[in-house]
Amino acid sequence: METNQYLIDYYSNYDEDSRLTKKCGTVEFLTTMRYIEKYLKPGDRVLEIGAGTGRYSHALARQGYSVDAIELVEHNIEVFRKNTLEGEHISIAQGNALDLSDLAENQYDITLLLGPLYHLYTEEDKQQAIREAIRVTKPGGIIFAAYVISDGCLLNEGFNRSNINVAEYIRDGLIDPETFAAKSQPKDLFELVRKEDIDHLMSVFPVTRLHYVATDGCARFMCEAIDAMDNETFQLYLKYHFTTCEREDLLGVTNHAVDIFLK
Repeated sequence: METNQYLIDYYSNYDEDSRLTKKCGTVEFLTTMRYIEKYLKPGDRVLEIGAGTGRYSHALARQGYSVDAIELVEHNIEVFRKNTLEGEHISIAQGNALDLSDLAENQYDITLLLGPLYHLYTEEDKQQAIREAIRVTKPGGIIFAAYVISDGCLLNEGFNRSNINVAEYIRDGLIDPETFAAKSQPKDLFELVRKEDIDHLMSVFPVTRLHYVATDGCARFMCEAIDAMDNETFQLYLKYHFTTCEREDLLGVTNHAVDIFLK
């Protein structure tokens, strides 16, 4: 089965909106938005590549920004359109992060690549997606590239929740028995990486890293506790998370990370 078909089958039966609206899921969303808003300026044009159902695109359009979105999966596009409110300056087109040839270079002030790198399994494909994101971004523009981080997933899904059998994954060659680095294939749906993999991936590009952020930190480990927090406690937790999400000693303990860099 081709990689695209795995994705179409998965997202056609998955409620992506709910993942980002539950309290523990909002940690990733609120953290990413906090950094996007740090760099947004009045009149900026935004591109979201792999926009999913449009959680970020719509949030930005509702703040008055002009947003263009690209999405591969037709089901997600249908939900995206249903979520569009009157007055939003927003467009959605079907497309692939590896080929944005319909878009001219140097168009966008902010480019979001918050999903495609989850589902690309070769260095060549990942660099091609990043290369395309950089190409369509204006000089001086900012690119946000998100990843799924292997250690956070291993700790939470393996040792914490037992959703995966770590010993079995080692036997099947999906986890290195010495380093515990993960090896992913399209049928696994998500490409799991570490920061050193991202550093290597980015080493070929003439860009400047502004931030590397553990966007959900420990939130996925603490989902039940976070969802049970009252609003005051949750705001205090968010303040802690925002204060520590770039701390080098905590960067690997997260399910998701975003690399933010300047063209």
